[in-house]
Amino acid sequence: MKILVTGGCGYVGSRLVPRLLQDEHTITVIDAQWFGNYLPESANIKIIKKKISEVDLADLNGTESVIHLANIANDPSAALNPELSWNVNVLDTLHLLDLSKRAKIKHFLFSSSGSVYGVKSEERVTEDLDLVPISLYNKTKMIAERVVKSYEDSFRCISVRPATVCGWSPRMRLDVLINMFVFQAFNNNEIKVMGGDQIRPNIHIDDLSDVFVHFLNNPHLKSGAYNAGFENLSVKSAAQTVSKVIPSIIKFEKSDDPRSYRLDSKKLLDTGFTPKRTVQGAIEEILHMLDQKLLVDDERWHTVKRMKSIGAIQ
Repeated sequence: MKILVTGGCGYVGSRLVPRLLQDEHTITVIDAQWFGNYLPESANIKIIKKKISEVDLADLNGTESVIHLANIANDPSAALNPELSWNVNVLDTLHLLDLSKRAKIKHFLFSSSGSVYGVKSEERVTEDLDLVPISLYNKTKMIAERVVKSYEDSFRCISVRPATVCGWSPRMRLDVLINMFVFQAFNNNEIKVMGGDQIRPNIHIDDLSDVFVHFLNNPHLKSGAYNAGFENLSVKSAAQTVSKVIPSIIKFEKSDDPRSYRLDSKKLLDTGFTPKRTVQGAIEEILHMLDQKLLVDDERWHTVKRMKSIGAIQ
């Protein structure tokens, strides 16, 4: 299958693309490469350095499936430049959908966010609940989902709502919950927790890659939104889980981030998907990379710092 992956040089893409190559797909990656390129060389991969707004119809020539990962990710990054975030996360998605329709693709897989639910008290946050996004980033994802849905008559549209992703990647992120806690514990023997009672769902990066592969391999699965998160942990318990692996002091501070929700992924599980990894496994693999000095601090692993450094917020 010929697949276009936007944002394929990013945190998730750097694990997903090699997974797709294992299945002998032909991959085109389009990425602005603000954070570099860590993808393997292969005769079956073409990497194009450009923004999604610059994609043209020729880039989709012969493409059967699109996996749209590219976005301004997470709340602090999106808040740096709201106009840029709306343009990239929503308008560029619309641009790509329009090209996909003209290119007559068959499948469009969109990486949304589980945070579109906002604050939820329900024990089971399922896909049929109202979306009440709080932050700018969450709002861009909700609107982008609605844009994607409007193309369901043209091709199959899947919106995956991932939990907070954890685990090692060649294009690492040290600004997401579990990864950040592991890095703090390893380097400082201390974990800084903002708040603590908020519930955050989690998913291992390789399980998320497998979710996209699952939808590619099962074209009969219907268009729609699917939650993807398998371990709902309070921020406090996430820190405690890390401290059991890397003995460290946990320090609590007040938080102005009220987001708290439990993802229920029964809809995805009922399609036959089975997660194979855990938060514990993510902690151990990141610790191994740190121990072996295969992972060291770098501004590229911190989204806000990197965007400011290269002037991407202008």
